[in-house]
Amino acid sequence: MQIVRTVTAESRGQARLAIRAGLVTGFALLVCACNTDQQVAGVPDAPTDYRMRHPITIREANRTLELFIGSNRGALSPTQRAEVLAFAQTWKREATGGVVIDLPVGSSNERAAAEAVHEVSSILAATGVPPQGIATRNYQPAGGALATLRITYPKIAAQAGPCGLWPENIGPSWNRDYFENQPVWNLGCASQRNLAAMVDNPADLVQPRGETAAYEMRRTTVGERYRLGISPATTGTPDAGKISDLGK
Repeated sequence: MQIVRTVTAESRGQARLAIRAGLVTGFALLVCACNTDQQVAGVPDAPTDYRMRHPITIREANRTLELFIGSNRGALSPTQRAEVLAFAQTWKREATGGVVIDLPVGSSNERAAAEAVHEVSSILAATGVPPQGIATRNYQPAGGALATLRITYPKIAAQAGPCGLWPENIGPSWNRDYFENQPVWNLGCASQRNLAAMVDNPADLVQPRGETAAYEMRRTTVGERYRLGISPATTGTPDAGKISDLGK
């Protein structure tokens, strides 16, 4: 009987050890499962600064003006002439190449658009675009929509995005970013994209502009008044803010 009791006690001790080992292994697996979203060694985390997640890049893009030419009209309207003139003046300020005119072929307004090309080229040349910098090419419009006469030139542009990307779940989850209250990936993308679209000169995002020359006439006047002991302050006319006496 003593031998049987000893064997039974040893079996119970081994069972307790097996249960403890199983519990330790289970907790270890649970910890590993909660840590599956950790970054791999050597791979940096996604930056929390939206300016680094969605940087504004400087690229070359096209500026295009579309002119709707009716099939029975071979000349530009006054509004279209003004649009082409403004387009040519903008070309002088920001273009990085020549002007390309896309002429529709096979459309109902093909002949009218071809006649309007001569007027467009004349306006561009009169504004300062060199004749060798103007090229005309044909394109086949798709469908039965009214084909447009397109004028295009390349320029430097600022771009950001694309936006609307959600690579991770932003709701309650076992994700590490959720517990650390980290910003979602798409946060700040729209602001960066709007800033890139609104900036007038993309080079301003990279470096400041050089200072222009001072207004010497005003500087000389102020300095001379100061030398003579006269107040250099600008004084307005006595009636500058007076309300009109009309109707009194």
